[in-house]
Amino acid sequence: MSEKKKVLVAMSGGVDSSAAAALLVQQGYQCDGAMLKLAPNEDSRCCSADDAEDARQAATRLGMRFYVFNETARFRRCVMDKFVAEYGAGRTPNPCIDCNRELKFGALLDRALTLGYDYIATGHYARVALDETTGKYRLLRGAERRKDQSYVLYQLTQRQLAHLLLPVGDYDKPAIRDKARQAGLDNADKGDSQDICFVPDGDYVGFLRREGLPLTPGDFVDRDGRVLGRHKGLPCYTAGQRKGLGVSAGKHVYVLSKNGADNTILLGDDAELYASSLLASHVNWISGETPAQPVRCAAKTRYSQTEAPCTAYPLPDGGLRVVFDQPQRAITPGQAVVLYDGDVVLGGGTIEKSE
Repeated sequence: MSEKKKVLVAMSGGVDSSAAAALLVQQGYQCDGAMLKLAPNEDSRCCSADDAEDARQAATRLGMRFYVFNETARFRRCVMDKFVAEYGAGRTPNPCIDCNRELKFGALLDRALTLGYDYIATGHYARVALDETTGKYRLLRGAERRKDQSYVLYQLTQRQLAHLLLPVGDYDKPAIRDKARQAGLDNADKGDSQDICFVPDGDYVGFLRREGLPLTPGDFVDRDGRVLGRHKGLPCYTAGQRKGLGVSAGKHVYVLSKNGADNTILLGDDAELYASSLLASHVNWISGETPAQPVRCAAKTRYSQTEAPCTAYPLPDGGLRVVFDQPQRAITPGQAVVLYDGDVVLGGGTIEKSE
């Protein structure tokens, strides 16, 4: 590398982002570290004082400068408030996707470019590649499928990919921990973060209540309109849920859908959870171009799900209709549908409804 490219590494204090920094330093990049201060409460599972210290120590060990950028207002507006609003609308959001779009690849990238950096880097298990034939950047799954995080990155654009490095995407987790140990990083064996960062106790209903979202009790009903019991409020439930319903129906019943108009929750058999197609909005095609024809591909409607063969139909209004070869279980409004062609992420959108 004749001239060292400058990289601002998003560091959370965890092993993945610290190892990403170590790998880039070894590859000859001129790196500095940065943490985004996001959640306003100190007991958050991200950007806490302890995490900041872990990140700072890793940066110091690697000979890097380290910055903390306060983005609590934007995080509140674009992630936390949206999380509450989506539950209030009867949907089930994915706040990690919103955070990636607005903060990691929005606010941080803007700051990095303004400060003269060539790239940002994160510890996501995914890969970026340039297609020499088309001149377009491609987002690829992580080499280790079990750790692949490409699902939460489907909203990346060509501009963002052009300034993004994902160095851990070529490795599995044990190899990344080894890389961190070899670099002398103290957080090499630090545990992975879990749950929603701004809901550290995992009680998202309690969080919604503290945020002032009304939780109005109503009826559980079946398709014939019979009342099967009382629910605690629409935000307390999600499609496919069986446990915690408190209903004695003489058989297992599941949440099929939520009706905000009359504050009822429809319950039914597991077989009724399956749908053959869905409609999505806020669609992003990573190539930057909407396909002119239907696309044969595979799709995931949940992070941990195995993708399923399907045909994706771009719609005139910019939306997307996905028709699966086989019906899929518990397609949930508010979650993301992400399209794949082998290891290549084509794009995705926000699920509006199943059909």
